Amino acid sequence: MKTLINIFRELAGLFIDDGLLALAIIVVVVLAAIIAAIAPAVPIAAGVVLLVGCLGVLLGNVTSTGVLSNGRARSRK
Repeated sequence: MKTLINIFRELAGLFIDDGLLALAIIVVVVLAAIIAAIAPAVPIAAGVVLLVGCLGVLLGNVTSTGVLSNGRARSRK
């Protein structure tokens, strides 16, 4: 049972740990919903917004985390 609880804690930590990433993804989803409501005849537009937006948010988060961790590693030397 403890293993299952630890797995759920780790999974929840993925979403809670980086609040800025979660907020950015929520913004992308809301933007895609607005696009879907404005242009219901073109559902691919909301899909493109989701795909490009989420990939952009992920890339931005990875690069900023890499820059931050690289700066910390250099300051320790």
